[in-house]
Amino acid sequence: MAIEVKVPVLPESVSDATIATWHKKPGDAVRRDENLVDLETDKVVLEVPSPVDGVIRQILKQTGDTVTSQELLAVLEEGAAAAPAKATPAARPETPKPAIPAKAAPVATGGEPSPAARRVASESGVDPAQVSGSGRDGRVIKEDVIHYAKAGPVSATAVPASAKPAPGARSEERVAMTRMRAKIAERLMQSKNSIAMLTSFNEINLARVSALRKELGESFEKTHGIKLGFMSFFVRAACEALKRHPVVNASVDGNDVIYHGYQDISVAVSTDKGLVTPVLRDAQDLGFADIEKAIANFARKAREGGLTLEDLQGGTFTITNGGTFGSLFSTPIVNPPQSAILGMHTIKERAIVENGQVIAAPMMYVAISYDHRIIDGKDAVLFLVDIKNQLENPQRMLLGL
Repeated sequence: MAIEVKVPVLPESVSDATIATWHKKPGDAVRRDENLVDLETDKVVLEVPSPVDGVIRQILKQTGDTVTSQELLAVLEEGAAAAPAKATPAARPETPKPAIPAKAAPVATGGEPSPAARRVASESGVDPAQVSGSGRDGRVIKEDVIHYAKAGPVSATAVPASAKPAPGARSEERVAMTRMRAKIAERLMQSKNSIAMLTSFNEINLARVSALRKELGESFEKTHGIKLGFMSFFVRAACEALKRHPVVNASVDGNDVIYHGYQDISVAVSTDKGLVTPVLRDAQDLGFADIEKAIANFARKAREGGLTLEDLQGGTFTITNGGTFGSLFSTPIVNPPQSAILGMHTIKERAIVENGQVIAAPMMYVAISYDHRIIDGKDAVLFLVDIKNQLENPQRMLLGL
C-alpha cells in the first residue's frame, strides 16, 4: 500500500521550509517514527518521521527545495522490504597474497544524533554513528561532532602542492546565509525601520541578590535539583514591574494597542545559527525553581537543535543577557510585535557611595529599549527603576511589592 509523506502543517507565522537533509534514499527500508528528512524553517529544524514500516519508493523533493504545508515529499510502500543486493559473479581464484592486517572498524558509541549534529556531521564528512554522545541519554549533540571532527583521524593522502595556497595568498569564502540567519536579519531591519526605538539605562547593585544566592543557593539546589541563577530574579522582577506598567507589556497592531493580561517572557538563547527567544508562558505564575528549570531546558534543547516552533511562538516582553559574553553596555533591539526588551550585562565590582561611604559593590548596567510610539520615556524609566528597586531589595519581589 502506497503511503504519502507530506510536510507537517506549519504555523501561520511560518510560510515555508527548506529541505535540509534527506536521511534515506529510494529503496531504503524505514521503520515507523524513524526520521526521514530535516526541514529548516526560519526558526527551527523540523524532523519528518516515517508514518509506517516500509520502503521508500520515491522522493519528490530534493535537498535545497522550498516546500509548504502538506506538500508531498515522498511515497512509501507500507510493509515492503528493501530489495536484496544483486549477487555478483564469483571471481576466479587468484594466487593468494600476503595478508595485510586490516584496521579495526570503529565501534559506534553515540546515541541518536540531534538535527544540528546531523547537519554538522554532513557538512564535515563525519559519520555520527562513530561519535560518542554527551547529550541526554547519550544523544550525540553538535559539540560532540565538532570535537570529533577536530580530533578525528586525518586522511593519509597527501595534499598536492598545486592545491595548497600560495605563500602570502589571502583566502576568501562566500557562504549563503541559513534561513534562520536571513530571517534574523530581516526582523532586525523590520524592527529598526518600523519602530520609533529609544533606549534608557540604569545600574543595579546586586549585593543583596548575590548574598541571597550565596546563603540559600545550596539548599535551593538540593531541594529543586537546579542552581539558583540571576535570570530567575530578573524574570520575577520583570513580571511584577509589567503588572504595574502594562503599556510596556503591550504591542502595536495597526492603529490599535493590545494590552496583554499575562506575562509571556521571551528569554534570549544563543545557538550556532543565531539568537532565538523561547517563551516562558504565564511567567507571572512561575516560581524561581520553575523559571530556572525552564531556562535550563530551553538551553539544552537549543544546543541539541530540539527547540520547537511552539517554544518560540508569542512572547510579550523579552530579556536578553549579553553579560554571559562579557558585554558591559549595549542597546538591545526590540523584537516585534513586542514593544520593549530588557538588556542585562556583565556584573562588575565598582566603587559606589552608600550612606556616605565609598564601598565596592557588584554592579550591573541594565538597558530598556522600547517602542516610543506607545511607551513614553516616563513609563520606560519608571519601569526600569521598578526593576532596580526590586533587585536591590529582593524581599519586595518575594512579597509581591
